[in-house]
Amino acid sequence: MITIVSIVSVILVIITTLTSVIMSSVLDAQLSENVRSAAQTLDQQVTTGIVTGRTAAESLTGPPVERGLLLVAESGGGYTGAVVGSDSVIELDAEQLDDVLGSAGRDSHTETVVISDLGAYRIASATIRETGQTIIVGLPTAEVQATIGRLWTTILFATVGGMILLALATTLVIRAGLRPLRAVAETATRVAEQPLDQGAVSIDERVPAEQADPRNEIGQVGAALNTLLDHVESSLHARQRNEELMRRFVADASHELRTPLASIRGYSELSLRDPSLSENAEQSLERIQAQSIRMTSLVEDLLLLARLDEGQEIVLSAVDLTQLAVEAIADQQAAGLGHEWTVDVPAEPVVIAGDRGRLTQVVVNLLANARTHTPAGTHVALALRLEGGGSATRAVLTVHDDGPGIDEDLQRELFTRFTRGDKSRARRTGGTGLGLSIVKAIVDGHHGDISVRSVPGDTTFEVRLPARPAEPAA
Repeated sequence: MITIVSIVSVILVIITTLTSVIMSSVLDAQLSENVRSAAQTLDQQVTTGIVTGRTAAESLTGPPVERGLLLVAESGGGYTGAVVGSDSVIELDAEQLDDVLGSAGRDSHTETVVISDLGAYRIASATIRETGQTIIVGLPTAEVQATIGRLWTTILFATVGGMILLALATTLVIRAGLRPLRAVAETATRVAEQPLDQGAVSIDERVPAEQADPRNEIGQVGAALNTLLDHVESSLHARQRNEELMRRFVADASHELRTPLASIRGYSELSLRDPSLSENAEQSLERIQAQSIRMTSLVEDLLLLARLDEGQEIVLSAVDLTQLAVEAIADQQAAGLGHEWTVDVPAEPVVIAGDRGRLTQVVVNLLANARTHTPAGTHVALALRLEGGGSATRAVLTVHDDGPGIDEDLQRELFTRFTRGDKSRARRTGGTGLGLSIVKAIVDGHHGDISVRSVPGDTTFEVRLPARPAEPAA
């Protein structure tokens, strides 16, 4: 709309300017012609009076002449002048005569002169053939200037009014034409705001049928978006079915593997009690037992993840995070004597609705990671605080260490299953790579979120959970 109005405005300004210039030139030429004509066709009575020695004022008195007509005539060796007013003929004083005589040109050649107290006049000279006397005739330019002013005013108002009408009409037409496109944009925006990355997803938003008419270009966009959304919804349903099948398979496989693994571990332990075993056989059984224990841990983690995905492992009750944090840091101090441990918790209990066992697993896992993947002497700090108020109150638990940090590329996939921190941390471990995935699943199950920020010497895991005020003491 702005572009259209701007282009039309430029065109109208050019046309207006050209029209005004041409009209001004025409009126100016017409005024000059009128002056020349007046100088050549003065009434015989006026000319006769000048020849007989009458002044300009006396010569203009009596015959019908145009109002505003200026006459300067040579008489008695000098010049006299007069102008026809609205009621009478007015004689020119010496200063006014000097203004006229100083600008008068040759015969029939017009000049514009500004006369004191009278304004601008267009004048022309003529010679009386009988006596050779010179007369100067003039007409005021005020009427021409007033006409040009009215023309400019009329064109200006007409142009402004036309531009306003054009802007309104253009706005209405463009809005009406783009209404289907706005419907497409609104539908796409609502779809973009839906979480499509996980869980069961159903896209119910569609461009209205009246805005998806394939007979016009914008309607074709709406129809194409509806088709795209149909395909995306089908793909999301297929993805969800595959995830459910995979989750069920993992859960079933993990459950079925627990029994043979327990048997392997039990038989290896039983066999190790036989005193007649050779040294090689004993080493082999110990290796079998160690690997069965590790595989059992992996199977248990997979089974836990599958159950967390199905929402089966979270049992809510009132949990005091302050007590839980203090107990967890005490356990880690005993296990990591080479590290420095500190804890910062509020004086009042921080109570949330959660699963104590699973939340303990979250805190222990984060502290154990900090202990396992940092060198001795690293300072590990556990902190707990409350943020917000009312229903928006959040319990914020952070685990900070000043170890070597986590690689930036690894941070983006740190909570993905089977992701290991060996590339960025100081030591290799025998972990399964599922610990942080389990932590995230537990936090998600409590309607919270977890994040990590890490640079060398500054790594912080932050867990945010919905909190509720502590129950008053009895």
